[in-house]
Amino acid sequence: MQHQSKLPNVGTTIFTVMSALANEYKALNLSQGFPNYPSSQRLNDLVTNAMNNGYNQYAPMAGNLDLRFAISNKYQLLYNSTYHPEKEITVTAGATQGIYTIVSAFIRPKDEVIIFKPAYDCYQPAIELNGGKTIAIQLSAPDYKVDWNEVASHISSKTKMIIINTPHNPSGTIWTKNDMLQLQKLTRGTNIIVLSDEVYEHIIFDNEQHQSVCLFEDLKQRSFITASFGKTFHNTGWKVGYCCAPEHLMVEFRKVHQFNVFSVNHPMQKGIADYMQDSGTYLDLNTFFQQKRDLFLSLISESRFKFKPSKGTYFQVLDYSDITDEHDVDFAKRLTKDYQLASIPLSVFNEKDKDDNVLRFCFAKTDETLIKASEILCRI
Repeated sequence: MQHQSKLPNVGTTIFTVMSALANEYKALNLSQGFPNYPSSQRLNDLVTNAMNNGYNQYAPMAGNLDLRFAISNKYQLLYNSTYHPEKEITVTAGATQGIYTIVSAFIRPKDEVIIFKPAYDCYQPAIELNGGKTIAIQLSAPDYKVDWNEVASHISSKTKMIIINTPHNPSGTIWTKNDMLQLQKLTRGTNIIVLSDEVYEHIIFDNEQHQSVCLFEDLKQRSFITASFGKTFHNTGWKVGYCCAPEHLMVEFRKVHQFNVFSVNHPMQKGIADYMQDSGTYLDLNTFFQQKRDLFLSLISESRFKFKPSKGTYFQVLDYSDITDEHDVDFAKRLTKDYQLASIPLSVFNEKDKDDNVLRFCFAKTDETLIKASEILCRI
């Protein structure tokens, strides 16, 4: 039998490629974005308690109500913004599922969706699977700043959605208040939906403030927020996240959500809900990860790599242009094979594989791992 692929240009992801190389060559793996230290024992115990107390059957389709109240309280505490726990919050199987469901709920054939590259690799396939057309706006190293005149020039009557991501993976940059105001201005009075990927909202450095779409009232009324407990609580394998949106958008989201997932792991939802009663569980993350960023950068300060300190996420981009003119994919593979250190090349997230001679390193690792990695980088 022969079938025409719906994603003919999609192959093995760079994350799979680099992790496989890391395993083959016994390399330190700073490629994929997951911690190599355990999640909180207290959180683990709360999940176990939930299992022992009967939270082992289907959760409500929209999510455990205690968790939705905890999420609602968080937005009130951090942003003085309100999402109704019963009507405007839905728990998802990670942020990626939330993103796919949003796109599926709203994008029809020939609709256009603006994304900013380098972009997380789930955006474009979700658009294409639903018959939409990706309009990619390329950002450039080292600042990855948005040219809002360029964005305006790409908005048309076909534009249905704009997907944004701040703090930004893979660049480690953040959007400013002015960026959000420009986005609000461009979308005001239109039917454009904004999908705001805010999975790293609690990992932002140097006393900067996360500019969530919920802080901008007009923008909030047209926006979804997707978020990830895996990124926040060091347990990416649990695959629990959530979406927030005004009721008129969430109604449509849930129509799709109930058929592609229906509900999410119940004891983990209950455990997370209980854990979040202490706001320090997420408010202290900035300090925790800034210490790791600062340690990593201090250790490689005498290396031949150039960098601008990450402003958010747990990723650091390093410029290797003073070392070699190799394509970033080739250099990343050689670094893994010859030096036993795995990273992610950014060109694979760019338009037409634009190569800025930079690699992304994950610093959500133990201090011991970061010390070993820095020793390798300083030898190159």
